[in-house]
Amino acid sequence: MKRFKFSNFMLVAGLLFIYLPMVILVIYSFNASKLVTVWGGWSMKWYFGLLDNTQLIGSVMRSMEIAVYTAISSVILGTLAAFVLTRIPRFKGRTLFGGMVTAPLVMPEVITGLSLLLLFVAMAQMIGWPAERGIMTIWIAHTSFCASYVAVVVSSRLRELDLSIEEAAMDLGARPWKVFMLITIPMIAPSLAAGGMMSFALSLDDLVLASFVSGPGSTTLPMEVFSAVRLGVKPEINAVASLILLSVSLFTFFAWYFSAKAEERRKRSIQQAMDETTGVASA
Repeated sequence: MKRFKFSNFMLVAGLLFIYLPMVILVIYSFNASKLVTVWGGWSMKWYFGLLDNTQLIGSVMRSMEIAVYTAISSVILGTLAAFVLTRIPRFKGRTLFGGMVTAPLVMPEVITGLSLLLLFVAMAQMIGWPAERGIMTIWIAHTSFCASYVAVVVSSRLRELDLSIEEAAMDLGARPWKVFMLITIPMIAPSLAAGGMMSFALSLDDLVLASFVSGPGSTTLPMEVFSAVRLGVKPEINAVASLILLSVSLFTFFAWYFSAKAEERRKRSIQQAMDETTGVASA
């Protein structure tokens, strides 16, 4: 009989520690009782009840909108920062630039949120923008926080790339911008997808930054859940959390699926080009 290794036990224990609370949350979202800790049978009424809770649905849609905007902007800014750090080894202020890019990774969110709040207040007094804090200010705060994570993920991928392909394209007359768009971007597409998913998840569950830079009428889902939990957990919270888990899981799966398909097509095209080159050379 095969012995159950300690590493396997730790793996199973770790997975249970992470995912068992999520499973329990999903199961109790179908609880018919108003008391979330007392099982009253299976029911879908809390999911249908979400349609009447316009405040909670509004916060969910607002959080989703901000998360999508944050993922797009963070991938763009993080990719540009990673490209500068990896492809331009020496320039004046490189150490300062690298430190500023990675600073949000280690800086407490309270300090970041407070500094952004003071910045927005000062800008409103000086130039009149932003007139009020809302989705725009939350998006800026989340982008400044998540772009650092994308920069770290993309820079690690850029350091592993084979520069000979890009150099060959440059020798054939391709301009740097075209090489970057047609060769570099497809090769780092998996890291871009990973950075986008990370930014989406970080923005979706952020509470501290959003609490500092939000205003009236711009409550996000974590803020709504936190304020509701302080008064007692409601069954609707379990239902909306289950829907969020489902949406994030589907988003992650489709992002992985399309990234894998794109990587497979890229490898197939490279192999086909190499075969054609070999055939021409042998002829």
